[in-house]
Order: sequence, then structure tokens, then C-alpha cells
Amino acid sequence: MAVHTKRRVIVVGGGLAGLSAAMRIAEAGVSVDLFSIVPVKRSHSVCAQGGINACNEIARQQGYSEYEHFDESIYGGDFLAHQPPVYEMAHWAPKIIDLLDRMGVPFNRTLEGQRDLRLFGGSLYKRTHFAGATTGQQLIYAFDEQVRRFESEGKVTKYEHWEFLRPILDANGVCQGIVAQDLRSMTIRAFRADAVVMATGGNGLVFGKSTNSVMCTGGAASRCYQLGAWYANGEFIQVHPTSIPGADKLRLMSESARGEGGRVWVPRKKGDNRDPRQIPEAERYYFLEERYPKYGNIVPRDIATREIFEICVKDGLGVGGGNMVFLDLTHLGREYMERKLGGIIEIYRKFVGEDPAEVPMKIFPGVHYSMGGLWTTYSAKPDGKGLVYGAPNSMVTNIEGLYAFGEANYQYHGANRLGANALLSCIFDGLFCGAGVANYARDRKSGAAEADASLFSNAEKLEGDKQQRLVDSKGTENPYVIAKEMGDEMTAASTVVKDAARLMQARVKLAELRDRFKRMSLSDTGLWTNQNLSFARATHDMLILAEALIEGGLERKESRGSHFRTDYPQRDDANFMKTTVAKFDPESTRPTISFESYDLPLVQPRARTYGKVSS
Repeated sequence: MAVHTKRRVIVVGGGLAGLSAAMRIAEAGVSVDLFSIVPVKRSHSVCAQGGINACNEIARQQGYSEYEHFDESIYGGDFLAHQPPVYEMAHWAPKIIDLLDRMGVPFNRTLEGQRDLRLFGGSLYKRTHFAGATTGQQLIYAFDEQVRRFESEGKVTKYEHWEFLRPILDANGVCQGIVAQDLRSMTIRAFRADAVVMATGGNGLVFGKSTNSVMCTGGAASRCYQLGAWYANGEFIQVHPTSIPGADKLRLMSESARGEGGRVWVPRKKGDNRDPRQIPEAERYYFLEERYPKYGNIVPRDIATREIFEICVKDGLGVGGGNMVFLDLTHLGREYMERKLGGIIEIYRKFVGEDPAEVPMKIFPGVHYSMGGLWTTYSAKPDGKGLVYGAPNSMVTNIEGLYAFGEANYQYHGANRLGANALLSCIFDGLFCGAGVANYARDRKSGAAEADASLFSNAEKLEGDKQQRLVDSKGTENPYVIAKEMGDEMTAASTVVKDAARLMQARVKLAELRDRFKRMSLSDTGLWTNQNLSFARATHDMLILAEALIEGGLERKESRGSHFRTDYPQRDDANFMKTTVAKFDPESTRPTISFESYDLPLVQPRARTYGKVSS
């Protein structure tokens, strides 16, 4: 297909959402500029471990179906996800797996040669495809190969080590490109584009320690938000139940460990500090299995996290009296563990120094994923069963020409993400919604190439001036200290449990940190590979986004999925079966919060219990 040289799309983000979008848009004959803050093969998608969900013939023999996958996802998200996109995603999932197979992804196989499946949280069916415990890495490598093919043909241009600074909007509020910075030479440059796709992932660094890479600041989404893009459902932050606490960050121990038979337990007796191998079975409290006999260790992440939190913090039964529980794989056998879970076993051995084949792992919940993201819309089919393929508004923000894919898009996961749906939603956004982006770019009556040059030079100057102000700052505050205090505050106030008093305390603290940021200074003022400058700029943007998360949490006076308020412990469908929408007020530089109703065309809300029994 001929390349439309006068039409160009910018994709920001080199993870799975960005790569799959670049591939689809280039296939459609539209030129693509792909920006990534790191080499694309080091994007955070590479850290995904456990697998990718889809119904196939083996799952179908269990009684599973694409509709069951859809229903599980809506139920798992506590009915806050929009149903047409999730329905379409679930029905595209088998085709996506077949495509990945043809692209060479080394999925685990059964002895009969079929793609192997494992259990994952929120389902009683094996429907998760996997490549050991390094599934994200294998998918990234496969998509990178495809994008390299288009790159060799001149259809994709990569800009690795470039940081997104702002979208460029014309007088009518239409996105005409971006400003970005080369993190080596520190050159700031404007780029024209007929559409821009934000595929920049989550905001884990807002919470300080998380399972995310340190580049996952949410800064790119915040910069769009500050220029008028709405931010939706920001208060819904997933805390993964099983991670390794660390001095520098948290390291994920995949849900696949529980899906393959790992068991979570603590000693029944408080203060029992014996070697776990010496504690008899009768003296072990397998609390997830006892409280949720139907699902056991594969309850969804929000439920497992709260149960672990309660066991440790409220009941004081944590290992050694601290905030840890055992994740036990020792009964699985070394050969099985290495074959199915080799990636995470290697991580645990390296960073803890113990062998999970011999000694149960010690884990505790850690911030992992943002269900919220930039507000987007779409064209649903008349019956609600899916989306219109190729519609030019497929996952566009409220800013014309600016799109959001992957974790930066809020549509698919509602109040809680089911494990192994993230890789699927990223790839689905790129492959399905990327076609709509290409159509929008092709069909524009007047392209970005015709926009006045002053639009781009002025945007460059704004960012250059912002950078100079940071370099010239001579205050006494350290941006790294400010970011550390923000992370501690956000983790304490807005993760596993929340209440109005603690959220309002966080509001005051964030205001204090923003005021202190005005008096910060850089330890490095040079303009060559200045990471200090990039981090300070991101710290300011994280503080602004953090306020949107806090204010959304305050206004949502209910408990739903990952958002659990002790002062409003019940789900309130009458008042809050709605999307939280944060809009940035440039005068006050603070968020305004509203709630947006949405349709429930296919599945009506029901109690979300997962068969819990009274304790």
C-alpha cells in the first residue's frame, strides 16, 4: 500500500500499545513517528510476566467462551468499565493470540503441541496464554521485529531516548503535533502530526515505590491533562497482592505463581517465628482458601490485597510480626517451577537470596497499575456488542486528534483490572483502534503540514522557557526529596484503604509540596544528558496529577474495586455507577471533579463476592 507522505501520525510510547499502534497505522499506509523515552525493547511492557487472556478451543472445551471472558472482565472491574470496548476486546482476543503465534511468540505448549493455558485471578477457567513468566518480554520482541520491518521500508521513524513534553494545539483546540526533547543533546523540537497517540503507560512513580519502571511517572498524561485533556477514574489504583519489598522499588511476583498452584498463608499463631518448613500444615492459615473456597488463591487482585493487608495490619499475623505473608511454591517441584515460572524464580533468587523451590517466598502488596487514564470515547455498535471498526473517534480524548491507548486509556478495566487483561488491552487498542487513527489522519481536510509555522515555534519556546526556569532556580529544595515525600504520602493515603480524613491530609501535603517545588534547585544545570532536569520536570507534573487522584478519591464516596473507603464501605450504584472526570483549571491550577453516566447495555450490576464465606 502506498504511504501517504503528507499524512503522519505520532505515537508516543514504545511499549506494546505503542508498537502495535505503529504497526497497524503503518500497515494502513500512513507514516509513523514513534517516540520512546527508552529503547522500545526496554519499555515497561517488557516487565509483564504472567500471560495474556483469550478464549481458545481448549478453553472452550472447559465451557469457556468469549462472552464469559467479557463478563468476567466487567464483573472483575466492579461494573465500572464501558461494556462495548470490553466486549470487542474479548472477542478479538483469540485472533490476537493467533497473530502473536504467527509472529513467533514462543508460547508454552502442552505435550500434544497445543498452546498451554494457566489459571489467573478472577476466573475458574484456564484461559491465560503464557511464555513462561516472561510473556511481556516475548511480546515486545515480536512487535519490535514487525515495527523494524516497517522502519526499514521508511514507513516508521523511531525517536528513542526522546521525552514527550506537550501536545501542540491550534486555535481551535485540534492537536497538530508534539514538542519533545532529545535526552542526550537536550534539544527541544516540535514535530508536526495529523494525529497523536499517547501510549505512555501508568503513573506508578507518583506512589514512590511500585512495581513499575522508574520512567512510569504519568508525566506525559499529566502534561496532556494540564493542556485540557480530561483524566478519568484516576482514584482506581491497583495494588498487586504479591511483590517483593525492596529498598529501591518493589519487584513483582506474578499472579502466575498463584495460577500455577502457589498458596498464600501465614502461621495461625501470632508471633510464630519458626522456619516455615518446620510449621505443620495444621498450624498454617491458608486464609484466601478458607475465606474464598470457590476461588481460593486466584481471587482478583483487589480482594487478595485487602485480605493480606487485613491479616498483617489488622490481625497482626504477618510473618515475623511484619508486613509479609508466605507465597508457597515448594510443593510444585523444582522442574515444574523452572518450566512454568522460571523468570520470576530467577528474580526472587537474585534479589532475596533464597530458593523458592526450597523456602516459601515472602511477599506483600505493592502499587502496580492504574485503571484510570486519559478520558476517551468511541463508536459503539447499535446493540452495544462491540465497536465500529475503523471509526475515527476510536479512543480519542476530548481533544480532537489526540488519542490514548493502553494503560494511558481508562476504558477497559473499570475499578479493578483482572490479571493478564493488560497485555490484551494494549495490543487490542493498537490493532483495533489504530485503524481509526489512520482513517482520521487520512481523512483530515487540512493536515498538520499546512499549519502555520509559528504554532510550532511558539510551542518550542514555551518548553524552552520552562526548562530555563528550572535550570535557573536557586532555591533550597531538592526535587528528589519532594518526590519521595509525595510517594510516601500517596501510598499512605490513596492505595489499599482510604478515608476522608486521610485523603484531606494528603490534599494539604500535596499543596505544601507544590509550594516547596517553587523553591527547588537542580544539582546538575548542564544541558547534556541531564536526568536531574528531566526528573524535576516530571516531579512537578506528578504533583499535579496526584491532586486529581486525591480529589477523585474524596468525591467518590463509596467502595468499588480497588477504591476502598472505610468511611463508605459499600458500593453505591445509585450515585456512583459513573465515570470520575477530572478537568484541570488553569486559573487555580487544581482539578475540578464531575461524574459522567454511561450505558450498561449487556450486563447489569450484581453483588461482587467471589463466593466469600463469613469469617
